[in-house]
Order: sequence, then structure tokens, then C-alpha cells
Amino acid sequence: MILAALSDLFTLTIPNRLSIILVAVFFPLAFLAGLPLETILMHVAAGAGILLVGFILFSTGTLGGGDAKLLAAASLWVGVAPLADFFVYVALIGGALAVGILIYRQVPNESVAGPAWAMRLHDKGHGIPYGIAIAGAALMTFPATQLYTLIAG
Repeated sequence: MILAALSDLFTLTIPNRLSIILVAVFFPLAFLAGLPLETILMHVAAGAGILLVGFILFSTGTLGGGDAKLLAAASLWVGVAPLADFFVYVALIGGALAVGILIYRQVPNESVAGPAWAMRLHDKGHGIPYGIAIAGAALMTFPATQLYTLIAG
């Protein structure tokens, strides 16, 4: 999740391989931790449902493709019970992030200097790196999950 957030911050992209790794690691860990099969299937349903909604939002230009896939992978890990909390955190962190970037974009161009990624963030033609909000929300929500409880003992 941290790598996805950093990648989105610095490049405004979330590589597919990060979402694929998150999905691939979930299954053996869930089985090894003793998560019941019914619960695993509910996690899969949550991830698949969010992926479907994410692709619809992507097709309308509302959400980036990497964001849609990361949301789905995070939803797989979070599961059904804490999913509403996860999305509240995504909205709160994402809202704060968007406000911060919009304020940053009000700074006159001639006053802004820095690395290429900071200049991209300043450019009004670029989107908001929402992977930061998704990753932050996932990391905040995961300790409330049944999987975390089983792993942590």
C-alpha cells in the first residue's frame, strides 16, 4: 500500500503489479491465518463488487484505472464488515488531500520550484493522486479486520 501511495505521488500512476501482488498475497495469508472459507468468499465479493464499480467510474472518467484496481485490492483485504469505515477514511483523507493540492495549485507558477513530481502536482491539468488516500485508508482500516485479528493473535 505504501508503495502504491508513493508511486501515485511521484508518477501519478499505480502500477498494475502492485494491485496484483496485493490480491495474490491475500489468499495464502488468509488460508494460513485460518480465515473461514465463507469469510474469504465475502472478501472476494467485496473486492469484485468494488472493482466493478471502479471500472464504471473509470469508464466515465471519474476515477483513474489504477485507483479502481487499488480500491478493489484494498477492499479484498478489508472485507465486508469494515468496508464502510474504509470508504469513510478514503473520503476524508482524499478530501483533505484534494483541498491541500487545490490550495497548492493556487500558488503562482513563478513561485513554484521543485522536483518534477511536485510540478505535476501543481499543474491543474493533472489529477489528484488518490492512491495516497486509498492506501492511508486501507492501513487505518486493516487493524479492525478479522484477518488482522487472526494474524496478530
